[in-house]
Amino acid sequence: MLDVRPTPQQLAWQESELSMFLHFGMNTFTDREWGTGAEDPSQFNPPRLDARQWARVAREAGFRYVILTAKHHDGFCLWPSQYTSHSVRNSPWAGGKGDVVREFVDACSEFGLKTGLYVSPWDRHEPSYGDSGAYNRFFVNQLTELLTNYGEIAEVWFDGACGEGPNGKRQEYDWQAFYEVVRALQPKALIAICGPDIRWVGNEDGYAAETEWSVRAPDPSIHGSGTNPIWWPAECDVSIRPGWFWHPAENDKIKSLPHLVDIYLRSVGRNSVLLLNVPPNRDGLLPDPDVHRLREFRGYLDHAFGRNIAEQAEVTASCEYAGDSVFTSARSDLQALQAAMNFAEPLCIEFSFPSPVEFNTVVLQETIALGQYVERYRVQIRTAGGWRDFSTGTTIGQKKIDARPRVTSKKLRVVIEGARGPVRIQSVGVYDIPDLSDGSVRQK
Repeated sequence: MLDVRPTPQQLAWQESELSMFLHFGMNTFTDREWGTGAEDPSQFNPPRLDARQWARVAREAGFRYVILTAKHHDGFCLWPSQYTSHSVRNSPWAGGKGDVVREFVDACSEFGLKTGLYVSPWDRHEPSYGDSGAYNRFFVNQLTELLTNYGEIAEVWFDGACGEGPNGKRQEYDWQAFYEVVRALQPKALIAICGPDIRWVGNEDGYAAETEWSVRAPDPSIHGSGTNPIWWPAECDVSIRPGWFWHPAENDKIKSLPHLVDIYLRSVGRNSVLLLNVPPNRDGLLPDPDVHRLREFRGYLDHAFGRNIAEQAEVTASCEYAGDSVFTSARSDLQALQAAMNFAEPLCIEFSFPSPVEFNTVVLQETIALGQYVERYRVQIRTAGGWRDFSTGTTIGQKKIDARPRVTSKKLRVVIEGARGPVRIQSVGVYDIPDLSDGSVRQK
């Protein structure tokens, strides 16, 4: 039996469900996605920068982790790094005495948010880039600044972008040295995406796979020579706009509410964390259209999942599923069923409602603090002709959301048909979530 469990930091991160990305920097002012590194620092000058607004909006919208692009590929630093002239120190913003990272982490602390920093290893401004040893030392120095001067950092976000330096040679990153710096200076920080703690889901659309395991085989380039399975959960990154940085031409291209809800169902609802990018504009503020959509999104989720119909039901469980089982262990409290969850034979949990109920969504959760084990399940409803499937699935993990066409029934059951080890179901939710006009909320 596999006994792989998350660290306390991984568990807290997965339970948070939603993280916000803030792509902000030189590209915001040059209207680019990837800068060249040749930009003049004088171009960076947000007249109304308000990190408290970022944090307040994130908190109100239900996000618990927020990640700022402290340095993107152009090498421009949002903190006054002593190792480069390409930073806010040489910009006109705040008279050259400003520090966006400081304002960001202070605002996150004020609003009770976990702080994350994106630090690009690719630096198109730094002359030593391409001289692998020299640049790796340079990058370690900058990491050290960020991880010692700003208090507790919850997540360090590395992407794998890489290129050639001025010498024409491709930079070889010393990832293990980078990890060692993070572990030494911020031992509680999670290292994503080119990192051992959180993995990239594999696309920038915000969608996880239907079968999404947090227990994975290690990557030798990241985790070393070990071969035993590890806890390595997925993060789904996607931008609320077509681009990652703010562009004036995209103000009317914000993702629709149905699109965002569909992303939520296929990221958070598939055992992953959703990392939604909301880029500040040239004023240094989250734009009004984006803020409005975030408030709609939060309002929808609160309404859709605010009332669990399953709480009305009498709950019974059996480990003798075979067609119409005989249920012998009646309980009214789902948590009291945990003793029956040691998987030896297929497990069935049945919900009997006082009268027929209408619903279109079932939410399942495992107790992932103790591992992820379910590998085959089905949700069924009772009809005049007997039991029929509402949904079937493979993995559950932190959260599995099955949204289907609306049904009416007086009985529902969850059948765990296969598992890698002890099954511990944390909760079952039954909901009738509102349909949205374009129908994209319905899963295929």
